[in-house]
Amino acid sequence: MIERYTPKEIGSIWSDDEKFKRFLAIEALLCEAREARKEIPRGNAAKIRKAKISLVEIQKIEEKTHHDIIAFIKSVSPQIGTRAKFLHFGMTSSDLLDTTLAWQIKDATTVILKDFDSLIKAVKEKALKYKDTLCVARTHGVHAELYSFGLKFVYLYNDLKYERNLLEKSLEYAACGKISGAVGTFAHFSPEIEKYICKKIGINYAKISTQIVSRERFAYYLSILSLIGSSLERFATEIRHLQRTEVDEAKEPFYEGQKGSSAMPHKQNPIICERIAGLSRLLRGNMLASFENINLWHERDISHSSVERVIIPDSTIIVDYMIKKTEEVVKGLKVKPENMLRNMELNRGIIYSQKILLKLMGKGIARMAAYDMVQAVALKVINSNSSFKKEILADKEINKYLTQTEIEKIFDPYTYLANVDKIYKRAGF
Repeated sequence: MIERYTPKEIGSIWSDDEKFKRFLAIEALLCEAREARKEIPRGNAAKIRKAKISLVEIQKIEEKTHHDIIAFIKSVSPQIGTRAKFLHFGMTSSDLLDTTLAWQIKDATTVILKDFDSLIKAVKEKALKYKDTLCVARTHGVHAELYSFGLKFVYLYNDLKYERNLLEKSLEYAACGKISGAVGTFAHFSPEIEKYICKKIGINYAKISTQIVSRERFAYYLSILSLIGSSLERFATEIRHLQRTEVDEAKEPFYEGQKGSSAMPHKQNPIICERIAGLSRLLRGNMLASFENINLWHERDISHSSVERVIIPDSTIIVDYMIKKTEEVVKGLKVKPENMLRNMELNRGIIYSQKILLKLMGKGIARMAAYDMVQAVALKVINSNSSFKKEILADKEINKYLTQTEIEKIFDPYTYLANVDKIYKRAGF
């Protein structure tokens, strides 16, 4: 991922230098496991750990070998001397690559989960703050009924909690290494060595592998990352709509010295939310590529390798960046309750139509008959400059069934929030 969208902490996990350091650590653990089993003399693991990684040298060697694992081995072997004969014993390249990848996924996910928890906390705070803030809900982009602005955050909070748990649980499947040799048969050492190494670095091990672990694991993992990204995109899209000039109910932060347009000095654009929406498209594209990687020839071909070097690091980085940016939007969100009240009045009361409908039905009128009565009044309001309440009070047919007091009560906006506390409770507040 480009530096612009790469948080430092998670980006460092995927650096080439870090990758080769992890290769070295796994090679040392292989010797450590074999030393414990008295298969080789002691001291080899310690010697390997003292070797230094020279990224420049490895890259220079790879220009000739066209093989990063061989370049790595050629670079560190002279530092180990005669003990280099125990380096990479019985392993294949994918033992290092897949096990390191699983290790990186585990550590990257730990960073994501930490930032995820911070976002969830911020969303919860906003949900509580705006629980009693009235706004109009929209379906199909059109005014529907009255709503609590806080429920927009409860909705996000609920999905993020579930997705956070899915991500954490996915590590058992996705963060899975293999040290089983060229085609997964443990031809040159015991399966116990694989278990030992994977346990030491805190990942699961593949109960069966070929030259590689199954790529279904990574497709599943990227599916969850894509799901998280889509939820963040949905919220970002909501803020983008609310920031439109015609709505102006909420807006993302706009900082001192920030510029919105090179041409129009007045512009304050929802660029953070638009960026979140755009990056979610990358996540879904990466997810599709991960599914394409499942189908490989026999015990393995290399068609998945180049793809994974891009999509797995990038997807973890993108999600972490999106989470951080969403938290920035949530914390810095400028909410305008006065404009919400103003916009509620734009429809001149027709949002109360269902309450009138249900009240008439409660008086014994058949649903469609009541519906036609209320719709006739609503259409009259829509096609004129009148108000719904005024027309309802003046409608002779409706007044046969509803008293003025009953009508007045129907137009109390806070009745729509009667069960909001129960919704909050169900969502874990």
